[in-house]
Amino acid sequence: MIVNGKRVKKKTLRDSGRTKSPAKRITRLSRLRVVALPGRPTQGIVLAGGLRLPVALGRAGIRHDKREGDGATPAGTWHPRALRFRADHGGRPATALPARRTRPEDGWCDDPADGRYNQPVRLPFAPSHEEMWRADGLYDLVIVLDHNARPRRARRGSAVFLHLAREGATAGQGFVPTAGCIAFRRADLRRLLPRLSTHTRIVVG
Repeated sequence: MIVNGKRVKKKTLRDSGRTKSPAKRITRLSRLRVVALPGRPTQGIVLAGGLRLPVALGRAGIRHDKREGDGATPAGTWHPRALRFRADHGGRPATALPARRTRPEDGWCDDPADGRYNQPVRLPFAPSHEEMWRADGLYDLVIVLDHNARPRRARRGSAVFLHLAREGATAGQGFVPTAGCIAFRRADLRRLLPRLSTHTRIVVG
């Protein structure tokens, strides 16, 4: 081919037909469902699109009348608010949620008599609280839910999260029950995170 008096090498058919692979599109979930297994109230399944993910539930199962310290996972419809992650235990996960690194001084107030009940606090903190920087790794990934957030009511439950699960000591036992949270295998929660947004409805029960 001649252009402006100069010979220009034609592209080969192979090169001219090459196209970039389209980026894989992630479908955000509008809704996911959490249900207990029949006869096993502390073990559950999350139904999320085409996914079926095993989870741990509270030691008291799922209840509508959630109270502080009762060990129950609260029934209802909740939304993810934010992700907290341990940067020293893995990189920042892919997610559309607001995300921040967990710090050693991070805590969460679970004292119903305190004005910061069911809110993040900075340690040291005298009233009763949870430490978010845990040695057991359960809070390496934590999704904060809007349970008992607006309005906050004393003794109606605090620190209800999605977090990582602990395997049972006996084969076939499943996960160790939680204090009221919903807990996932690490790989499953990382798989779910890109599909969540603050608009996702998490229907429990």
